[in-house]
Amino acid sequence: MSLAKEDKLSIIDQHIRNIEYSIYGSQLDLIEAQAVASPDAVSIASINDRITSATAKKTALLAERTEVEAE
Repeated sequence: MSLAKEDKLSIIDQHIRNIEYSIYGSQLDLIEAQAVASPDAVSIASINDRITSATAKKTALLAERTEVEAE
């Protein structure tokens, strides 16, 4: 048994939504990290890396969504 197109899209959308939550959470982490008197450059770089990684994952899932929609 194979998943229906609508089921696949729903699963992809759930993953995208989770990544969007992650990105937003990381953006809040970045705001907090930058708000202190002496921001830690290593922490800020790490948070930016998390945002970049999550954005790349979201882009890949959006491409997959486009492929599934075309099925």
